Amino acid sequence: MDTRFIKIPLALASLAYAVHLFTQGYIGSGVGMVLVTAMIVLVTLQSMRLLMAFVSLRQQKMEDARKWLGRVNPNHLWARRRGYWYFLSGSLAMEQNMNQAEQLLKQALEIGLKQDHDKAAVKLNLAVVASAKRKPKLAKALLVECKRLDPKGVLKKDIKQVEAAIRNPQMMQMRGR
Repeated sequence: MDTRFIKIPLALASLAYAVHLFTQGYIGSGVGMVLVTAMIVLVTLQSMRLLMAFVSLRQQKMEDARKWLGRVNPNHLWARRRGYWYFLSGSLAMEQNMNQAEQLLKQALEIGLKQDHDKAAVKLNLAVVASAKRKPKLAKALLVECKRLDPKGVLKKDIKQVEAAIRNPQMMQMRGR
């Protein structure tokens, strides 16, 4: 379940309770509730920005994805959300700098991602990086791990493309241009 459906009503309820406290004369408690509401709203906005970056990336709108990610400070995110920030940043970096992309993607795995299919997507991107760096054994090992983490076959088409690129390294060079 998406936590936004919990956070937004929770923020509205805490704001309503803060107003109630102010009207009842509990100014200190009202200020405290306003601070709690602000925290909930900020956490929700950070999550929404990450979501918008992800949607832009999926639609191949790289500049939009960069703008959305630029609005998020990874140091203000919880660890799991920070993992997704590194995942998205690494995916965007693949266009320009494979070394930076590799570092960011490894950091995403190190910090942790919630879903196995997200871990599989990171491993797939790392396989692309390994293939571009002419490390076919590493790329193949990453693809095996990717398949294990993606039992529903969501990334099946992408995995086949990377396997073809590993078999034909010129294809990967042309893709990098």
